[in-house]
Amino acid sequence: MSNIYPSSHPLVAHKLSRLRTADTSPVEFRKLTRELSALLAYEATADLKTEETEVSTPMGTATGTIVTAKIALVPVLRAGLGMVSSIHNLMPDAAVWHIGLKRDEHTLEPIEYYANKPTDAAERTCLLLDPMLATGGSASSACTLLKSWGAQIIKYIGLIAAPEGVSRLHRDHPRIPIHVAGVDSHLNDIGFIVPGLGDAGDRQFAT
Repeated sequence: MSNIYPSSHPLVAHKLSRLRTADTSPVEFRKLTRELSALLAYEATADLKTEETEVSTPMGTATGTIVTAKIALVPVLRAGLGMVSSIHNLMPDAAVWHIGLKRDEHTLEPIEYYANKPTDAAERTCLLLDPMLATGGSASSACTLLKSWGAQIIKYIGLIAAPEGVSRLHRDHPRIPIHVAGVDSHLNDIGFIVPGLGDAGDRQFAT
């Protein structure tokens, strides 16, 4: 598949290894999630629209670059919340929209329970934030919702993906790039990524 971009950066690999570790505390887990999110967002936004500008330096005039793309950060509640702050620090003018999806534990399909519909989705590059791309159901539903709002540019950013989730998202939305820290082996019989890291929401929020 041409739309999956697992990071090859050694810092990402290092931090992901610690994130996976079972004895990593919620405090450190949240810190690592923020750091990984910023690194992945850096890679995912390499093609943002820009334009040249002239800036005055203490020694003269330089040709600079400004980002002209309007950004929206779209965390999937609740686990996606931990990815927002570090990316927002990089892009402080970005809008933040929230999508609430929970997984039916029997069917493993997503159920929408909250969404704050924006008025300018068509004008923004939407960064969909969800740590785990497991079955792919939630990510696919979130992308479908964003498209129904008029979004034209959507990028998925997550920490770990399973091949099943990548395949589902690619099948349903083949033009959406998938940026993750790593792609794991498979899903188990209860829909968790193996080896994965457990439940990202529970580990962030000590629940």
